[in-house]
Parts: sequence; structure tokens; C-alpha cells
Amino acid sequence: MMNTQNLDYLKSNLKYFGFGERLNESLESEIKAQKNEFKLTCEIPHFNNKMNFTLHFKKSGSSDMYFFNKYDAVLTNGKPELDKEQVFYINKGIGITAKEAFNLLEGRSVKKELIGKDGEKYEAWIKVDFNSPDEKSGFKLQQFSEKYGYNLEKAISNYPIKELSDPEQKRNLLSSLEKGNLQQVVIDKDNKETKFYIEAVPQYKNINIYDSKQRSVKRQNVEKDNNDVVLKEEKALKQASKDLGEPKQSNSRKKKMSL
Repeated sequence: MMNTQNLDYLKSNLKYFGFGERLNESLESEIKAQKNEFKLTCEIPHFNNKMNFTLHFKKSGSSDMYFFNKYDAVLTNGKPELDKEQVFYINKGIGITAKEAFNLLEGRSVKKELIGKDGEKYEAWIKVDFNSPDEKSGFKLQQFSEKYGYNLEKAISNYPIKELSDPEQKRNLLSSLEKGNLQQVVIDKDNKETKFYIEAVPQYKNINIYDSKQRSVKRQNVEKDNNDVVLKEEKALKQASKDLGEPKQSNSRKKKMSL
């Protein structure tokens, strides 16, 4: 007999991690076979790239339940020498989603809720360190916890990003960047609105900016101009003073001054 509750839970797991329902039929077939462990594979395209996934399932040694413990992710773009591979582990239903895996292998950072060795949950930005191979043919993961001091909201506030003026758009922007997405925004610079792409860079406590062709842009070229802000404020104060009108001097005061 198959544990249907366990099957339904695993199906929900797959959906949560971004694999949809494409593997449900194969998953059910493998569980019915009552193997001790099995693998499922799928491919997800991303523009000119694609992600190949191998999902690992294992049966409990003390019950009829199966667990989705990890998956292998391979980012390919047609050039085998540029393929990037990483194993992502799942701990009590918490782990990296398929889209987040793509973003990490693209070199971006993702903010996640993690579980420490003591079982306590905590939040941290993670990034694949491609300069540090691990013993499992992948790479070590760097972590930047809250103590590291990266404040994404503060970092993006240094730029005249149009979406920041709307609370809902701002929330959506922050959420997308935390998932590691390369997010399109509109920057209003010198009274000209231009589309750019931005990504979170917790390691350097800033963001990266790219033009419409995804070429790197110098941050100082699109930062808020503090001098312009000061000049605008001074101009506004002078105009306000002018609108209120300057106090007029009395004739007697003028006579005294002329003596």
C-alpha cells in the first residue's frame, strides 16, 4: 500500500520548490514501486540557458514515508566548459527553489530563511563562491547574516528609482531582489527616465546596475545627486519666501536711514 498523505506532501513540496506538476506522475510511479531511493529529472529553460535538475528521494528506514532531501542543479548554455553545477540540500521543507538555484548559478545572491545546527531558524543572504570548490564537485556557499550589516532597502534608496515612490511597487521590488532576480527598474536621472536592471550585492553592501543590454553601469553615474537636491531645496525656499512677500520698510525708517 502507498502512503497517499506522504505522496500529497511530496507533490506540494515539488510545487513549492518550483517544479510544478511535471514530475507528479513519475513520483507516484516510483513510490508505488517501493524502492529504497530513486531520482527524478527535469529540464527548465531560461532564455538562452537551461537548468537540468536531478531530484533525490529516499525512503525512511523506519516507516513507509519518502523524503525529498536534495537536488543537483546544472546551468548550461551550450558550452560544456562553462557549465555550472551545484547540490542544494533541503532541510525540513526549507531550501533553495529552482528559480533561486538558477539565480545563484548565474552569480547572484539570494536571501533565505535557514536552519542552524542548533535547530534555530535565521535569515541570511547566500552566494555561490565559484573560487572555492567543495568536495562534492560543486562550490562552497558564502553566507551574509544580519550581523554582516547589509540593508537592501537602504542600498537602493541611494538611487532615484521610480518604483520606490509607490509602496506596493517598492515591496515587490525588494521581494524580487531578495529572491536573487535581475530586476528591471526605471531610474529618473536629470529629468530623464531610463530603464535599467539591478541586482542585490550583499557582499559589498550595494547593488549592481546594468543597462538595457545588460552591460555594467557605473553606480556613480545614476546615484542621486546630493548637490542637485540641495539646490532644489534652496530654490524652493527662496520661491516660498518670495511668494509670502518681503516686509516693507516704513517711510520714517527710510528717513532715519538717509540722515
